[in-house]
Parts: sequence; C-alpha cells; structure tokens
Amino acid sequence: MESTNVIRILKANNISYILHEYDNNLTNGQEIAAFLHVDESVVFKTLVTVCPNNQHFVFVIPVLATLDLKKAAKVANVKSLAMVKQKDLFFLTGYIHGGCSPIGMKKQFVTFIDETALLFDNIFVSAGKIGKNIEINPLELASFIKASFKDVIEGI
Repeated sequence: MESTNVIRILKANNISYILHEYDNNLTNGQEIAAFLHVDESVVFKTLVTVCPNNQHFVFVIPVLATLDLKKAAKVANVKSLAMVKQKDLFFLTGYIHGGCSPIGMKKQFVTFIDETALLFDNIFVSAGKIGKNIEINPLELASFIKASFKDVIEGI
C-alpha cells in the first residue's frame, strides 16, 4: 500500500484515520461512494478558490453539492471568489484535480468545511492521490488544518 504525503503527515501527528483505496478510474463522487459502500453525503471534495486580490481559500464540501460562491465569499470576508483554474491547482497546492486534499497543501490556506460534516462521526476526503481517500473525524480534521465549519453550499 503506497503512502501519500497526507498519510505521512497524519501519522507524524498521531491523527487517527482509515485509508480507503478505490479504482483510479473512478473520479465521480457518487461512484467512489458506491465503491466504498458509504452514503454519498459523507464523501467530501476539496475545492480551491481565488479572490480578486489573488488570496486563496479552500472549501471542503459534500461531493454532490455545489459551492455557493456568494456564501463562500461572505464567510471568507471577501467581495467575490472564483474557482482556481484546473491548470493552476498543482502549482498552488501540490495536488492534481481529483486528488486534492485539505491536508498537506504546499501552503496552508484559510479553509472552511461545510457544516453538514458535523452531522457525521467520520467523513471521507482525498488522501492526496486519485484512488485514495481517508476516513477521518470532521472535528479532528478541522482542528488539525485550522478550518472552521460554515454553510457554504447551494441550497437544495
């Protein structure tokens, strides 16, 4: 089982997690949840945004949800936000699209986790590589990455 930077960081800091591996060809959150035999609402994706002054913010939201950029800008206390271009993601974070984790980015950005994560004992986030997710307690995750819980997804 190949280690990732995320796993090395969690081990070094004695943070408990469970590693789950899945087929690299699965990139859709619904497919990943089905493969892992978990409800889609516990699988989260990591999104990186940028505001006009080039400040970056990270949002961890359920895979089936859409980031509400107005709510996100409000919680980040900026005028507006846009998604980082996919081609810029690796340079900024050290992660590629589909394998972006809120843990171990090149730089620690201000991070928000959607408040729905608080409904669960554990959530799933990328382990920093396509085909690998970690299951982790959302409170431990937030404490470790200095994130706060906010309502940042579009209403259903």
